[in-house]
Amino acid sequence: MAAADQRAGHHGRSTDAAAAIIGPGGDVTGWSEGARRLLGYRAQEVVGRAAVDLLAQQGAAETAGVSSTTSQEWSGTAALLHRDGHRVELALHAHPSLGADGSLQAFVVTASQGESEQDRQLLEWAFAQSSVALSTYTTDSGTWRLNEVAKDDERPRPTNARLTPYPDLLGGIRAEQGFLECVRRVAERGEPMRYERFAPAVASARQRAWIIELWPVRDPATGRVTGVGTATFDSSEQYAARQRLTLLNEAGTRIGTTLDVARTAQELADLAVPHLADFVSVDLLDAVTRGEEPAPGPVDAAVMLRRVAHQSAAEGVPEAAVELGAVDTYPPYSPPARSLAVGRPVLSGAADPDFARWVATHAERSARVREFGFHSVMATPLRARGITLGVAVFVRTHGSRPYGDDDLILAEELAGRAAVAVDNARRYTRERTTALALQRSLLPRALPKQAAVEVAHRYLPAGTGAGVGGDWFDVVPLSGTRVALVVGDVVGHGVHASAAMGRLRTAVRTLADVDLPPDELLTHLDELVTHLTSDGDIVHDEPDTGEIGASCLYAVYDPVSRICTMASAGHVPPAVLLPDGSTSIVRLTPGPLLGIGGVPFESTELELPEGSLLALYTDGLIEARDHDVSGGFERLRAALASPMPSLDVTCEAILKQMLPDSRDDDVALLLARTRALHADQVAAWALPSDPAVVADARAQTSRQLALWGLQDAAFTTELVVSELVTNAIRYGAVPIGLRLIRDRTLICEVSDASSTAPHLRRARTYDEGGRGLHMVAQLTQGWGTRQTPGGKTIWAEQPLPVGGP
Repeated sequence: MAAADQRAGHHGRSTDAAAAIIGPGGDVTGWSEGARRLLGYRAQEVVGRAAVDLLAQQGAAETAGVSSTTSQEWSGTAALLHRDGHRVELALHAHPSLGADGSLQAFVVTASQGESEQDRQLLEWAFAQSSVALSTYTTDSGTWRLNEVAKDDERPRPTNARLTPYPDLLGGIRAEQGFLECVRRVAERGEPMRYERFAPAVASARQRAWIIELWPVRDPATGRVTGVGTATFDSSEQYAARQRLTLLNEAGTRIGTTLDVARTAQELADLAVPHLADFVSVDLLDAVTRGEEPAPGPVDAAVMLRRVAHQSAAEGVPEAAVELGAVDTYPPYSPPARSLAVGRPVLSGAADPDFARWVATHAERSARVREFGFHSVMATPLRARGITLGVAVFVRTHGSRPYGDDDLILAEELAGRAAVAVDNARRYTRERTTALALQRSLLPRALPKQAAVEVAHRYLPAGTGAGVGGDWFDVVPLSGTRVALVVGDVVGHGVHASAAMGRLRTAVRTLADVDLPPDELLTHLDELVTHLTSDGDIVHDEPDTGEIGASCLYAVYDPVSRICTMASAGHVPPAVLLPDGSTSIVRLTPGPLLGIGGVPFESTELELPEGSLLALYTDGLIEARDHDVSGGFERLRAALASPMPSLDVTCEAILKQMLPDSRDDDVALLLARTRALHADQVAAWALPSDPAVVADARAQTSRQLALWGLQDAAFTTELVVSELVTNAIRYGAVPIGLRLIRDRTLICEVSDASSTAPHLRRARTYDEGGRGLHMVAQLTQGWGTRQTPGGKTIWAEQPLPVGGP
């Protein structure tokens, strides 16, 4: 037993270790004081008993190594019963004791709950020699212990960067408070945490990063947190990869925010500085800036490029040797031209003879390279959909580390994403230019002369990626000095919308020549749009949503009666400013969008005093993100009421007050100030249905022309009156009326209650009639028929005599 205690002391278990002697028969023959402290049994309670009785699991003698059938040394673990009944997990080691003849005399069994001194030493060695930076913090003393790696003795290294962050984290007054606070929280809360540390950026090296795992260290006996352990892992590669992914993800949101070529190129330059370069330039082929299609394939000769964007880490971009908008020629051996020729990024710099040769050919570029220390350059082609658009050049100046393969891959990825955005902008520019040219060719360049209204107009295409839309307006002179005011909007954008707009505008002018009332004109126009939609000519924004082709507002103003008759097909109502200064939005009976079919349109009549201002417009004027349509109406009324010296100035003021800098939709605005024909410009008579009245009509016409000083027009006018009145008496129905209007032309109108319209026909030799309208057509500059609610009106128009009023 003494020998057992001595062995236990040798292994450093004087307080925790226990020893017992077990005879060959399995009975306990010796029991140490250490065993009593460990299991609670006194020697007299154990000696003489079978050793297996102490096992928590009966029948596990073989497992415990207590057997008389073997004399081999054994080590293992077993669960024994404490005197008070609880289990005690012990590490056991059985040493056979042999007699002189080699026979087994007894087993000396040692047991311990704690680790051995050898185990403790092994842990010390593992801590000190670990390839991972480890440390422990003792809460009671507030002291730190670092292993060799964590100490980081600052021996000279090529990158001049620390291997671990501990010298900075625990550097006295320079200690990092964030890390120390994290240690305190782990000690207080008893929960593990993670801390990420970044070394101060060193221009000549990649930024280092570490992840430090912290965990509480507890006393096994009491469970109290007595310290904090840390393990540090170098995450520089993962951090760099994460930074690259972050930059690429940012590229997805920051490059291509608009459909402007130059702006997209500038977004690439802004993103790359300072994350990837100290200076960036983006040059494009001249065709790209105009929206044209460049030649496919790589560029294999000296190439002329236009500088569209550049950016620098220094304020004012002092490194730039080429001004924005200027054209520069890149020789074939220059890095930009080489990258364009091979279609891949090219890594170059001060050590590259071709780079030095290229710089030497341009005095200003050479000066910039020397002044700012250009030493590392990446030239990356901008290619998308198989075509070359231009080149991006990334430069690092003195103090920054040279570019590596990872940087080249990142630059290529950024350039690829930017190239797609640039090409989208180029294609949009081309389509927008084409659509805008088509639309402007279809819109009226100069409005026709007429006396009914004074007009001014503006058309503004969309200022964003929505593209040119199908907004249009028109002013159409009608018979009897009346005028038609038209504004419309085709659903959709682009060339197809512009083409559809042109077809609708032509259709409106054609129907206006027939002199249909507004509601009937929109009914015919609705049928036309239905046919165009079914043929696929009216383009929808979303074909499956059921959106129909276009909206239209058609208004006819008569300066004689001062009545404006208007009808709407899904269009926003006009605004009116009366001479007394009051403004209002005209209350129309709303009709459906054109193309619905089967739904009638209704006309609204509005009497307008002379000098009233009527505003017709498309919805782009009043709709905005920051207010609803009703708010747009109120803003329009306020803008319309502001006194202005002319209609053109009023147009500009309304657009300035109503529209943001960037518009999502086209805007068409048509302003019309009404005029009126006074009583001394109009003469009218009611005529009976009697052939004898024709002579009286001629006489009344002659007297009225004399009052107007138009005697030179009397002969022609009397012939026209005679023919038209005769036709009305012969083929029409009462009541019959004659009206003369003196304006910029002399107009003769004869109305009757019949809706049957006359037409020209070729009279044969022996025909008694059929020559009257032919003669009227020969004597006047124009004639026609219009339907009225009470029948029809036949009119003829002739120029005023030279020198007439």
